[in-house]
Amino acid sequence: MRNGGKLIVEALEANGVERIFCVPGESYLAVLDALHDSAIKTIVCRQEGGAAMMADCEGRLTGRPGICFVTRGPGATNASAGVHIAMQDSSPMILFIGQIGGHAREREAFQEVNYKRFYGDIAKWVVEIDRAERVPELVGRAFSVATSGRPGPVVVSLPEDMLMSEADAPAALPFTPVETRPGEEEMQALEALLAKAERPFVILGGSRWDQDAVATFQRSAESWALPVGCSFRRQMLFDHLHPCYAGDVGIGPNPKLAAAIKDADLVLLIGGRFGEMPSSDYTLLKSPYPDQKLVHIHADANELGRVYRPTLAINATPAAFAAAFAGRAPKAPPAWQDRTAELHASYLAWSTPPENGPGDVQMGPIMTWLNEALPDEAIIANGAGNYATWIHRFRRFRRFATQAAPTSGSMGYGTPAAVAAKAIYPERTVVAFAGDGCFQMNGQEFGTAIQYGLPIIVIVVNNGIYGTIRMHQEREFPGRVSGTDLVNPDFAAWARAYGGHGETVEKTADFAPAFERARASGKPAIIEIKLDPEAITPARTLTDIREKR
Repeated sequence: MRNGGKLIVEALEANGVERIFCVPGESYLAVLDALHDSAIKTIVCRQEGGAAMMADCEGRLTGRPGICFVTRGPGATNASAGVHIAMQDSSPMILFIGQIGGHAREREAFQEVNYKRFYGDIAKWVVEIDRAERVPELVGRAFSVATSGRPGPVVVSLPEDMLMSEADAPAALPFTPVETRPGEEEMQALEALLAKAERPFVILGGSRWDQDAVATFQRSAESWALPVGCSFRRQMLFDHLHPCYAGDVGIGPNPKLAAAIKDADLVLLIGGRFGEMPSSDYTLLKSPYPDQKLVHIHADANELGRVYRPTLAINATPAAFAAAFAGRAPKAPPAWQDRTAELHASYLAWSTPPENGPGDVQMGPIMTWLNEALPDEAIIANGAGNYATWIHRFRRFRRFATQAAPTSGSMGYGTPAAVAAKAIYPERTVVAFAGDGCFQMNGQEFGTAIQYGLPIIVIVVNNGIYGTIRMHQEREFPGRVSGTDLVNPDFAAWARAYGGHGETVEKTADFAPAFERARASGKPAIIEIKLDPEAITPARTLTDIREKR
């Protein structure tokens, strides 16, 4: 006989969970007690949104569900920010919520929330376990749902009385991963389309990739000389210095890249949904009927034909498709080889940082230095804001599992994601980028890095404004500044107050030695860059935007 809390932990152990991210609550004390005797590491966070983002990051980088525990009511509602990210980004994660006891349901009891209603549209599945003996069954199902088809977040509600009650339940067994493979008929149809194509283009995206799948597809792309772009914030899916790489199909893409996609006669969309942002509001691929012939490969049949009507739909995971495509090669040298080379050359020019800009700190030379100084295996995490343009355009990603950034565009993601990434890969360099507004949404998770000795480096790009909103404001309502100014603390002093390392950069030349000191400190570190607000994008200043509306 074991209580529900013990059964929950046993089910996590059976499914290979190594760590959980949590904010403790009295509603799941029985689980916390069971974790005391478990080998699972408990990482105590500062706010539930940050904890859920950490769980999302683990799912994003590893393909295994990240696990988060929060308490009822405000704990659960705080965590919704991370759940929404995991849903839009197709990241496997499981959020466990302590719930009120069953005797008090439907009375608006203390912190009572109906989680099926609250999470109904932003989670893949929501379930409440009302009997302890069903814990092995339903937790195993949660792992299956979170990882199968299009991965996503599962929310599991745990009534307090269930966790305390005892049951003679069966031992939990690990979930069975489901791999969807393409049929030979579909692969032959793909070969026939490629044989007739003159201007093909490949877009990689989505989840359910792994290191082997990325390497396998890269070899196939080379064999076929296919030009390859990566969808928004999925840049770790292809080596940016490979001669087939054509660029980031994200926000504000290289105009030559956008033109090449529009002009393509065949597009292979592998693994992704290609939503509003990467499609430039459905102009690169028109919805529902693209101008190009479209081959859409996705692990979830429900995504095939939902937004785009494909010429050929292949229901397969990226890994299974890459393996099936690997044994095929063109019968003659592809006619588009020169076009692929031209697109790669255009990418290299587009991704070369500018040397000059307004103010005393130039982000272009800083990005050049980071590309040279950071190892290829370094993990870059960020949230949302104009500062992120410097990463997406100028960081040349080389390896899988080196990027943690929300395609949903959520702010506050970089710092908690960096904490999770360093916990998962302690031997690797982990750098978080954040704007001053972005950092302050979850900057308190820097304290989590301190507590667990996780020496991340957080680069806070401080321009004293909510930069993206200010940019749009100057475009739509020039000179009428409203609601976008920020008064900020000394971020380097913030780091030192926690016991970490802090640096302030006010000139470009200060950055490299500041970074090296931060890295050598062996502590979690914050490097604050004082950026002129005029340096709003790599190509345009705020004044340009205001005057050229």
